[in-house]
Amino acid sequence: MMARSHVIVGLAAWIAAAPVLHLSPADPVYLGLAAAGSLLPDIDHPQSWVGRRARPVSSVIAAVLGHRGITHSAVAVVVLIALLAHAGSRRGAVSALAIGYLSHLAADMLTPRGLRLAWPMRRTWGLPVCRTGSPAETIIVILLVCGIAWSLLHAAGRVGGLPFKAIHWPIYPHRPVDVTAGTGPQAPK
Repeated sequence: MMARSHVIVGLAAWIAAAPVLHLSPADPVYLGLAAAGSLLPDIDHPQSWVGRRARPVSSVIAAVLGHRGITHSAVAVVVLIALLAHAGSRRGAVSALAIGYLSHLAADMLTPRGLRLAWPMRRTWGLPVCRTGSPAETIIVILLVCGIAWSLLHAAGRVGGLPFKAIHWPIYPHRPVDVTAGTGPQAPK
């Protein structure tokens, strides 16, 4: 997928996942980290948006490991989370970056090339429904955005009359969450 598609998918994934993690989906720092995470796996491609901005690092990674190698695997996600946790990063920051990263992997699995999730094993996983930059990619991103928008409106009680009201969308929990403290459900005082 293209960089803008990865960012949109990453932000949508964060908006969907944050409430489940009892974090604010609208926190600008977390949104920025989710967007950054959605672009980070392509650091292994010198012609990608992030690769062009991270030269010569991206050139070295591409020459040694190739594109869609370790940076597009579950190994990279585990290492990223472990390094950030070991460095003392806040749970919300690690979560936002990891959600963005995982969204990139999920989106790339929709392309014919798929991903080597269990790198260094050679097996690839994927559901080839669109080519990078194709109209199908645009349609998938638009449908995702519409689905997230509908879910947000549904959670806010704005679309209760739609025939889909009976479907439970677990994007937002049905209990109050204190998003200002960043610590989860409101604690007793």
